[in-house]
Amino acid sequence: MEISDELLCLFSADVTVEDDRYLVEVPRREVETGTVEAGGTYRVALISADIDARPDEGTETETPPDQPQPPVEPGETRYVEIEDIGKQGDGIARVERGYVIIVPGADIGERVKIEVTEVKSNFAVGEILDEDL
Repeated sequence: MEISDELLCLFSADVTVEDDRYLVEVPRREVETGTVEAGGTYRVALISADIDARPDEGTETETPPDQPQPPVEPGETRYVEIEDIGKQGDGIARVERGYVIIVPGADIGERVKIEVTEVKSNFAVGEILDEDL
């Protein structure tokens, strides 16, 4: 799946029914941080929640030079918010361009400080340094 470099934000949300329409709510933090503007018009892409964010170990190859490079590096420290839980029970955070960071031991809604320990072309693994920030 290719994600546009014009991506402003990425979050998980439920589709709800209100009268004769369906609604996807934008988290308050996206407006408060200036990523999106209340009253603005945006294009929306929907991705199934059934996709396993963690590919099989050992099947990854290096990122080809013509592909976007991962937005994180091993040893990098980041503050991330856990948006989802993977099939193996690990926390999942998303950063630039929807890039996935898997955080074992984290729960949905937690904001944690992590150190990136492993980087692949389409996901990284991070270890929790501080919880509940």
